[in-house]
Amino acid sequence: MLSYPATIPLSSRTLNDLADRIRQHRNQHRSRWRRLDPGRQALLALAHLRNGDTYTRLAAGFGIGVATAWRYVREAITLLAAAADDLAAAMARIRAVAFAILDGTLIPIDRVADQRPYYSGKHHRHGVNVQVIADAAGRLVWASPALPGSVHDLTAARTHGIIDILTSADVMTFADKGYQGAGGTVRTPFKRHRHRLRLSRRQKAVNKAHAKIRACGERAIAALKTWKVLAKLRCCPRRATTIVQAILVLHHVETGRHAR
Repeated sequence: MLSYPATIPLSSRTLNDLADRIRQHRNQHRSRWRRLDPGRQALLALAHLRNGDTYTRLAAGFGIGVATAWRYVREAITLLAAAADDLAAAMARIRAVAFAILDGTLIPIDRVADQRPYYSGKHHRHGVNVQVIADAAGRLVWASPALPGSVHDLTAARTHGIIDILTSADVMTFADKGYQGAGGTVRTPFKRHRHRLRLSRRQKAVNKAHAKIRACGERAIAALKTWKVLAKLRCCPRRATTIVQAILVLHHVETGRHAR
């Protein structure tokens, strides 16, 4: 079998943070001897999450079994996800922004036995729906737990209580046409319908300005999807929330906005 060196586009700060979490976890549980030390286990998990390397490739590269690679990655993801903020905790940062941008994205998955709830008619593929909140600069602030891909963005936002909590905090929020009717402090563009066949010049100007603001939110989704494991999840869809939460913690560590 051939092997080659590879890089992970992350800083040593992220590696050290994850290694410290693993080391602390091992000390608390008085873990027995492991095949990989905390630093190597952290590197293994980051290679999977950031580069999307499969367990088979990781096992060969780190000289361990496939089952061991799977167990080490799962352990690291669980530790990270436990440190993720829920929406109420994230509001401390959201309240400080000039305004927020709300958008939804579909994380593709493999087909599952009960596949109908996970099929998105909008994207014509199977996946899970994740709601993303970004600040005015397009920086990722928070990502929601995953729901089946068939769930509409507005329904997902209401299910997570996003609209209510943003409104109660009086945070002006910009969203696309999929959130029409959200109410509260959520602002959506004007939309043509049977009682409004054409938009006025003022409405078109408002929509243009709205689109420029909302476009910044695409940066947050792009930042989330730089973690290649999200290119297509090949695990149980119920694991999607844990993986997204783990990535959110790593993203904030990497950008220097996460305090342990």
